Amino acid sequence: MRKRIEINSKIIEIVKGDITEQFDIEAIVNSANSELSPGAGVSGAIHKKAGPQLYEYAKKLAPIKVSEAVITPAFNLPNKYIIHALGPRYGIDKPEDMLLKKTYQNCIKVAEENRIKSIAFPSISTGIFGYPIKEASIISINTVIEEISKTSIELVRFVLFSKEDYEVYEGVVAQKDRALPS
Repeated sequence: MRKRIEINSKIIEIVKGDITEQFDIEAIVNSANSELSPGAGVSGAIHKKAGPQLYEYAKKLAPIKVSEAVITPAFNLPNKYIIHALGPRYGIDKPEDMLLKKTYQNCIKVAEENRIKSIAFPSISTGIFGYPIKEASIISINTVIEEISKTSIELVRFVLFSKEDYEVYEGVVAQKDRALPS
């Protein structure tokens, strides 16, 4: 499952899949905890496949605050980098919409600072942090569209693990695609 749109020669993709298996992507984003330690969900999968050296490296960069992003090597993953970002906990970290937007902005900023041309995001904060998927998808896609136009990033991919999450993101991207001039 894949949806792809092009905006000002920048490509945005939505795929159903595993973020640790994005072989053609330079940097993947880890929906991290403040200590950058192995967790559940996306973070657990990334740490497991990257290997124990990831946490050994990352713990020197911790703790991070909500919306902050830091970069590490990807170790045993097929990518060059992992950008670790701490998204807001829904209903706890306020204002969560602005903090989620800032999280995506900071990831893009770190990618641009490191001359990264392709980046893959999970749906930040929608797992254990409880952010509603529809709201999060609108914020993330709108933020990426706004921000990548100012960068040399060529490809942004949203990797959704479940079919349901993919369909929500795909719906938001389809609306954006229909709104674009032909």
